[in-house]
Amino acid sequence: MKHAYIFPGQGSQFPGMGKELYENNTLAREYFEQANEILGFRITDIMFNGTEADLKQTKVTQPAVFLHSVILFETTPDLKPDMVAGHSLGEFSSLVANRVLSFQDGLKLVAKRAAAMQRACEINPSTMAAVLGLDDAKVEEICKEFTTEVVVPANYNCPGQLVISGSIEGINQACIRMKEAGAKRALVLPVGGAFHSPLMEPAKEELQDAIAATHFYNPTCPVYQNVDAQPYIDPNIIKQNLINQLTAPVRWTQTVQHMVANGATHFTEIGPGAVLQGLVKKISKESETKGIN
Repeated sequence: MKHAYIFPGQGSQFPGMGKELYENNTLAREYFEQANEILGFRITDIMFNGTEADLKQTKVTQPAVFLHSVILFETTPDLKPDMVAGHSLGEFSSLVANRVLSFQDGLKLVAKRAAAMQRACEINPSTMAAVLGLDDAKVEEICKEFTTEVVVPANYNCPGQLVISGSIEGINQACIRMKEAGAKRALVLPVGGAFHSPLMEPAKEELQDAIAATHFYNPTCPVYQNVDAQPYIDPNIIKQNLINQLTAPVRWTQTVQHMVANGATHFTEIGPGAVLQGLVKKISKESETKGIN
């Protein structure tokens, strides 16, 4: 019996997130105040008292979700993961949990990632869409039909749920094609850009230098990384996979399948929301899931 700890990504945020933790835990308060100092603005004010719109700014969302997850992990006693993984942004949280990154370095990289992604979105206006009820292979086949517009698979969330990413025109056309092919729904998402697509190349180049300059330690357990869903313990390979993650799809379905194949029976989601618990249940019905949020 092995215990996997999983960490959510952008989209799990909610107004008031982390407030109770800040008010009731001295160590958590120290982490939050340290984060305010590192970021150069009081992110706690936005997390605790901001609106949904305030929290949707990429420069706020990504550090907020990271902080909520990591501070929960650090202040909950007796958490000993046998393996970790995170969905997109959540991979950074998972790397703090398995001690590859320090809290401070993890937060600095997430802040740089958020700013770089925001700039990439401004350079290339773009979007994403959720495709429901269509086989992954069929979605991939339709994406390949687009040669003059960028349309690629971005998030393999669970069987029958795949998010595509690309240019605004390409995604609009692809949604029509997906529905024609039998998708139950093909819905454009309210996101700032085409995450996990070639349109994030400017952000990848920007983040590459920051990751290269950051010290990655030897982990306490394997991290299953988004780019290929495989477990890694070599800090240099983990670094490269983290860089490639920005323009590559998140292979979450395959990640959970590989964790289960390697002995994971219990999955604990740490951070805001319960999205990943739901996805795990759709991928592996036998697995036990719970959340710390």
